[in-house]
Amino acid sequence: MQARSVLCSLVGALALTPAAGAHVTLNPPEWEAGGFARFAVRVPNERDNANTTRVTVQFPESVISASFMPVPGWTRTVRMARLAEPIEEEGEEPITERIASVTWSGGSIRPGEFVEFGVSFQVPEGAGEELLFPSLQRYSSGEVVRWIAPDPEADTPAPRIAVLPPEEEEAAEPAAAEAQAPAAPAATEDDQARSRANLALGLGIAGLVAGLVALGLALVRRRTA
Repeated sequence: MQARSVLCSLVGALALTPAAGAHVTLNPPEWEAGGFARFAVRVPNERDNANTTRVTVQFPESVISASFMPVPGWTRTVRMARLAEPIEEEGEEPITERIASVTWSGGSIRPGEFVEFGVSFQVPEGAGEELLFPSLQRYSSGEVVRWIAPDPEADTPAPRIAVLPPEEEEAAEPAAAEAQAPAAPAATEDDQARSRANLALGLGIAGLVAGLVALGLALVRRRTA
């Protein structure tokens, strides 16, 4: 009886494992600060008796705008929010709004399936930070799963992106270390004098060889004459 209880517990744990790991996520989960990238909002269906019919993703305030890839069968609704202070850019109209959220509806994600919604935007500055994208997943049964927890180990963690240092900063670190390395010691006066002596000796030997060659040619001409 006890063995049967243990077996049932193990089977139950295995049955729950896929659902526990099937979260709404953004992929790739990291990108460099200031870089433009295409991300996929991956939405799996965690229920056996209902379809996912609506997905809403909220954007952090530091993301100003985004573009989206059309997904067949789904309708996209974007909601904007007014900025506290307009962003001034030379030669262009001031930016007064930012993207607040996007909602996909009208489609259906059946049990055992997932859908990826493509989105592209510029990752804001702030290396070492995490950007959170709180999301809501609505099922045909009326259930709403709130993926909003800031803790990545929570049962319903918010989708997130880790902001990495820009590549040029990483490449500049070895160059800076090399620039700070101690310079090679300059040549001393003894080294310079030794070099001049070696040069003079070499020129003297070359002159002696040239003289011997000229003398040999003169002797040969005298004998032949």
